[in-house]
Amino acid sequence: MVRWLALVLAVLGAGAVAQVPPARGEIARYQGLHAAAARGDAAEIERLARAGGKLDALDGGGRTPLHVAVYFKHRDATRMLLKLGADPNALEHRRYDVVTIAAVADDLETLRLVLAGGASAKNTTSPYDGTALIAAAHLGHAEVVRELIRAGAPLDHVNNLGWTALIEAIVLGDGGRRHTETLRALVEAGANVNLADRRGTAPVALARGRGYTAMAQILERAGAR
Repeated sequence: MVRWLALVLAVLGAGAVAQVPPARGEIARYQGLHAAAARGDAAEIERLARAGGKLDALDGGGRTPLHVAVYFKHRDATRMLLKLGADPNALEHRRYDVVTIAAVADDLETLRLVLAGGASAKNTTSPYDGTALIAAAHLGHAEVVRELIRAGAPLDHVNNLGWTALIEAIVLGDGGRRHTETLRALVEAGANVNLADRRGTAPVALARGRGYTAMAQILERAGAR
């Protein structure tokens, strides 16, 4: 069990760069809408789009101008792109959408903006076949988790590691306040507290095994076995 978990964590560590914002060299080569999005220039975005610029053009990483604007937290540019009809659910080459990008960045304001603009919290994203909710739970972004829950994110989606958002809050968390509040939000929303990992280990056992007493108590009070 320990060896298997160490292998999984090593894979995740290697995959931590799976969500990659545009590098400086890429930005220097940007033209048109991608360049305007990287600068956060909403007026130029509107001008270029009205002149026939392709809103969902792709850069070398499969990122649209909207992906770029969200990566750099350029909210006026994000708002303009959505207003003009940019696809709010496009996936870049590593299969990330703008909801997951904002969720991983703990960028609640941009998250709310893209959700209001038609982005879905239900998308399956990332090389792990996960969701924005799983990514946010992994990182202990409790307020983002609550926002995604309100937006209808699937509570019990299982990624290709065999983990739900609730399980990731435990096995990839540190047992501290942020991850405990993340777990609490998921439990209060109705996440399945007895949905085990692919080895059959229940969430409460995972929490107890790591000495995460507060997490275990939350799960126990919710009927975990």
